[in-house]
Amino acid sequence: MYQGKCLCGAVHIQIAGSINDIIHCHCSLCRKNSGTAYATNGFIQTAEFSIVQGQEKLTAFSFKPGRTRYFCSQCGSPIYSANADDPSRLRIRLGLLDSDITERPISHNFVTSKANWEELDAQLPRYETFEPSRK
Repeated sequence: MYQGKCLCGAVHIQIAGSINDIIHCHCSLCRKNSGTAYATNGFIQTAEFSIVQGQEKLTAFSFKPGRTRYFCSQCGSPIYSANADDPSRLRIRLGLLDSDITERPISHNFVTSKANWEELDAQLPRYETFEPSRK
């Protein structure tokens, strides 16, 4: 069982099953939607997904016919995406989840569209909090 919520806490979700086909997507659409170098997406079964709180706070945007992104109308956090061609599954952004997940990403996708400053295998320093130079 996975649980998560949006940034402001208005929308709470629950997933009763597993998360499949987790990828780091570098396509320009995911980069623009997330505001980051890539989005980490996973697929879940629609029947195993529920909005526990805040259904009325959801709003939607369709960039392509049949593909709808649902997000919190208060804070803008992406909640899930639906594809009319495959109504049995939904796509979620894993950053939404508060629960630890057992599944792991399987690939980096659309790497030819990646941000020019993103280095997939960079050996950057890692910190538990802010970088030391930050004040």
